[in-house]
Amino acid sequence: MKKYSKTEKYDKNWINENWMGPNPLWLLEELCENLELHPGMKVLDMGCGKGLTSVFLAKEYGVTVFANDLWISATDNLRRFIDAGVADKVFPIHAEAHALPYADGFFDAAISIDSYEYFGADEIYFPCTYSKLVMPGGQFGIVVPGLKKEFDKGYPDTLKDFWAGDMFSFHSKSWWRRLWEKTGIVDIISCYDIDDPKEIWRPWADWALENFDKEWGEGGDTDDKFLRADINNDLALVAMTARKK
Repeated sequence: MKKYSKTEKYDKNWINENWMGPNPLWLLEELCENLELHPGMKVLDMGCGKGLTSVFLAKEYGVTVFANDLWISATDNLRRFIDAGVADKVFPIHAEAHALPYADGFFDAAISIDSYEYFGADEIYFPCTYSKLVMPGGQFGIVVPGLKKEFDKGYPDTLKDFWAGDMFSFHSKSWWRRLWEKTGIVDIISCYDIDDPKEIWRPWADWALENFDKEWGEGGDTDDKFLRADINNDLALVAMTARKK
């Protein structure tokens, strides 16, 4: 698997204490290879979870981050940002994706790691809501779990026992590219499947087997079973970046 040198600087225990899915710093570091981020930029970290990606953006690129999440309270995230020494660069916001408290064109970039699929697979979300947050010439970047190709049923037969609810937001890179490209709002910079998706996913699945039930309730074996069931390697992690026209 690819080495993510920036992520290696961060304490593994800190990551394990705060991740909520496959290592978000690996995914963010991968995404940032196709973004241009500079000190002074204002960046929306949409669906930031417990703020690992927000800390990373502030420390590695010197940007000002608005760490937006619905599931994790802003107060809890503020404590983490203070502990990480980035409270002057990262501002925690508790808001739902369709009721965001930001002015149009406020951000230089909007980034979302392993969360955009929950709200952004809606056909109208990008053109009517999300794209308006970024200034002309600004950037967008997402990493989402998905599939190597589209299936008539929406999923491969090997994974039918798992497919319900949010799982129907899993799509191919071509599907995601088309979703944004057809709006005419952005030019796509990059759109591809990240190498070795299950190797990236596996450490989270192993951690969840031992710790998920203690922290979140039942379901710690779900990701492990899911990865093992994918015998045809249909799962993907899709990375996409774009620039607003």
